[in-house]
Amino acid sequence: MKLLTGDITKIETDAIVNAASPDLRRSPGICDAIFAAADTRALTAACKKLRRCPVGTAVVTPSFGLPCKYIIHVALGEWMGDLRTGKRLMEACYRHAMQQALMCRCRTLAFPLVFSGAFHLPRMEALTVAEKAILKFEAKHPELDVSLVLYTPQILAQAQAVLRQLCPEN
Repeated sequence: MKLLTGDITKIETDAIVNAASPDLRRSPGICDAIFAAADTRALTAACKKLRRCPVGTAVVTPSFGLPCKYIIHVALGEWMGDLRTGKRLMEACYRHAMQQALMCRCRTLAFPLVFSGAFHLPRMEALTVAEKAILKFEAKHPELDVSLVLYTPQILAQAQAVLRQLCPEN
């Protein structure tokens, strides 16, 4: 797993992951940034055609002008304070996104830190879930090169600290 900082919409990779709502409509945050950077009309039409993404799962659309080939949309409802359920559903989102990437024959995949912040899991919890899920999947599927793309150097430093705790031998 690689930890990067930057704008996920500009990353050259086979697929990127979008933190979507279950109805796949454009929503604030990374979802809005992805819709804005892609051909918005085409992406909106593709999402309307798919109709829904059940919570904890993933669906795929073309990238519509982004440097990647695919956008993998994962859906998680608003976190309502049940930390165990939130973590379980978030882990499922990561796992399903990586499974979809393999089904699309992707060799590289970039995640933002999905479902962290307001109305979602606290950042450190979200980082721990993300990194555990990615490391576990990569151990079984080394053919997929996964990156976690973080928006600021501060969040990158937090992610590096979590990774050191999860993998103290590195």
